[in-house]
Amino acid sequence: MFDLPLFPLNTVLFPGMPISLHIFEERYKQMINYCVDTKQPFGVVLIRQGREAADPAAEPHLIGCTAEIKQVQPLTQGRMNLLALGQERFRIIDLKHDKPYLVGVVELFPLRDHDMRAVTRGIARLRPMILRYLDILKDAGQIQFDSSQLPNDTTTIAYLSAVLLQIPTDQKQTLLASERMTDMLTELRRMYRRELALLNFMRERNEDETPKSPFSMN
Repeated sequence: MFDLPLFPLNTVLFPGMPISLHIFEERYKQMINYCVDTKQPFGVVLIRQGREAADPAAEPHLIGCTAEIKQVQPLTQGRMNLLALGQERFRIIDLKHDKPYLVGVVELFPLRDHDMRAVTRGIARLRPMILRYLDILKDAGQIQFDSSQLPNDTTTIAYLSAVLLQIPTDQKQTLLASERMTDMLTELRRMYRRELALLNFMRERNEDETPKSPFSMN
């Protein structure tokens, strides 16, 4: 167990995924400066109750992700923009309120799975769903994503597929909190099936509602 400065946000950070933040509150200026000076990460946790800004009583979910600071852009009045990269999942054991910012007593919470054949099968079933989902969103002009760049690494593609899903943050938190990789992949496939069915329905309805031209093209 170790102490970890916490940043409660209305977002879910997954390992291997980037996050950009604008730091303007005094307590978080202090926290980030401390992390930069000591070369240690901070923890990103989804807010369970409370507000993202100016709410010292914000209550976080217990599963979060460490964030390693990669780049800091200083601004006026001590504000800053920063880029961080998700590293490892953690579980909060206790909370400390003796600093201006929240500190968690945490332990690392890696995904457990010994059945790598089941994981490989799960990824093989998930991958075409991801590609189909991206194609539909790209056709609708909602995203720009080169599907040929989809990674092959099992853990990376699992976490990236969670990031790509346009679903509420509480559902993403459910994915982050998965005990095992196979559990996460099962839930991801369920969510992708649901989202694909919804997108297909919406696309078909839009096509049906498209006005037909009264003029012949001949």
